[in-house]
Parts: sequence; structure tokens; C-alpha cells
Amino acid sequence: MSDIHSAQQTLVDEFDFFDDWMDKYQYIIDLGKQLPSFPDEWKTDANKITGCQSQVWIHHELNDGKIKLFAISDAAIVSGLIALLLKVYDNRTPQEILTTEPVFLTQLGLDKHLSPTRSNGLHSMLQRIAELAKHYSI
Repeated sequence: MSDIHSAQQTLVDEFDFFDDWMDKYQYIIDLGKQLPSFPDEWKTDANKITGCQSQVWIHHELNDGKIKLFAISDAAIVSGLIALLLKVYDNRTPQEILTTEPVFLTQLGLDKHLSPTRSNGLHSMLQRIAELAKHYSI
């Protein structure tokens, strides 16, 4: 597995391949379709993210000092955004997560191309991942 900064750069490089935002949106949706299965028993209120227009759940486990993240949404584009976050933050130490700004979001242009509600939801997911990292770093 590459380091967290390389993971961000890889995403930026992948997005540079596409010329327009319709292709980028389709790529995001396709990434969401590749998320691993998410058992219904993980769809609890404790795992649910507030602040998202669609329903989003994040389940987590600590394995060998690294946070393993599992997430799903009922919306295709949001599932894709989850996939982007997992490519960067999944299976990282709490310290890696807490010390790495999500610069890839700006570099990809997501800050300019997501609706305000999607952007708020994305930031709610990032906030939850940071909270989990803080919890495990104690």
C-alpha cells in the first residue's frame, strides 16, 4: 500500500485523465459501485453520518494499529465520494489520518463541482473519519 500522500496524488492523476466533468462524475459513480459489501447489521444509528442529504453509514475496526473503514450510501454519487475517501484514509494509522489534510479534494476540483448539500455531506464524512482517528489515538 502506498503512503497517504501518494494515494492522494494517484487520485489526482486518475482524474487528470478525464477532460470534462461529466466523465469525472461517471468515474466517481463507477468507483462507488465497487465498494465492498456493507452488511445490514452495520447500518445502525451509531454508524450513520448526520449532515448528509442521503443516507451514509461508516463502520470501523482497528487492526494492527490501523483503522479499517467500511462505508456505504443509498446515493450513487455519494457512494463514489466514499470510495474516494477510502482510497486515501482506509487502513491508515490514526496519526496518518489526523496529520493529512484532504488536499486532493481541492486538487480534483470537487470543492467547485459539488452541490452545497453534497459538499456538506462530504465534509461530514471527513469529520467522522477524523473523530474516529482521534478516538483511536488516545
